[in-house]
Amino acid sequence: MNPEVVHVPEKFRYELRLAGERVGLMDYELRPGEIHLTHTEVDPAHQGKNFAAILLDQSLADIRKTGVGKVVPICSYTVKYMEKHPDTQDLLLNPIEDAIAACRWPGIKKD
Repeated sequence: MNPEVVHVPEKFRYELRLAGERVGLMDYELRPGEIHLTHTEVDPAHQGKNFAAILLDQSLADIRKTGVGKVVPICSYTVKYMEKHPDTQDLLLNPIEDAIAACRWPGIKKD
């Protein structure tokens, strides 16, 4: 089974589906010229399978394609993902260092 990422604009989210079942999601908020990525989660039964990374990769690709706005990562996972994937950082409204500084997740290094 291959995971599928589906944009659900009426719920302001991207969903990761496996055989039609939602196993992950990324919520966002729209502001003029901006998209704030607020929350990412994967069902505990499906964690450790790289699904969150697949969800972010495909969601960011869709955001790039649609040009909905500059990304403001709020979710700690999203901040960490974008820090590890510099090819996504051109989507950011502000430098990744600003998102890292604002993030309180202990897995993110701060200078």
